[in-house]
Amino acid sequence: MSRIGNFPVVLPANVEVQLSNTEISVKGPLGTLKQSLSAQVTVEKVENRLRVKVANESTAANAMSGTLRALVANMVRGVTKGYEKKLTLVGVGYRAQAQGDKLNLTLGFSHPVVHHMPKGIKVETPTQTEILIKGIDRQVVGQVAAEVRAYRSPEPYKGKGVRYSDEQVVLKETKKK
Repeated sequence: MSRIGNFPVVLPANVEVQLSNTEISVKGPLGTLKQSLSAQVTVEKVENRLRVKVANESTAANAMSGTLRALVANMVRGVTKGYEKKLTLVGVGYRAQAQGDKLNLTLGFSHPVVHHMPKGIKVETPTQTEILIKGIDRQVVGQVAAEVRAYRSPEPYKGKGVRYSDEQVVLKETKKK
């Protein structure tokens, strides 16, 4: 069995889990998340722990057990603490402004870029060059951050663009005569 799949997921006191044959639902103080279950694995609740078990000893079932265990652990953390990604704008005149469920970006194009946030995602701009993307679903938070970064990813000569706050951009040396 998968090494990750062997570890149980510990449930905090304020998290409720609903199990059915096809779906698992995790409800916490920040919201509710659902995940469909594969026929190759089963999830059982014992006291305040969730265990993922393989239905058969195939390689695919083994891999799915580790994947499902990681997804459930991310769901539990998401409904209790939430996830956030921080982006930084580097470049003269690059600005960001959050307005409700929209993010207005000025990235050196001839037009402003407006990115609409999906349901369940909040965006904040503490300064004009910082963007905080928050939500309970780890995959959606990461996807939105990647979409915003894709508008103007960091270029290799000056490093201008939208980057993750912890991203290291390796600058190339310019051509010499």
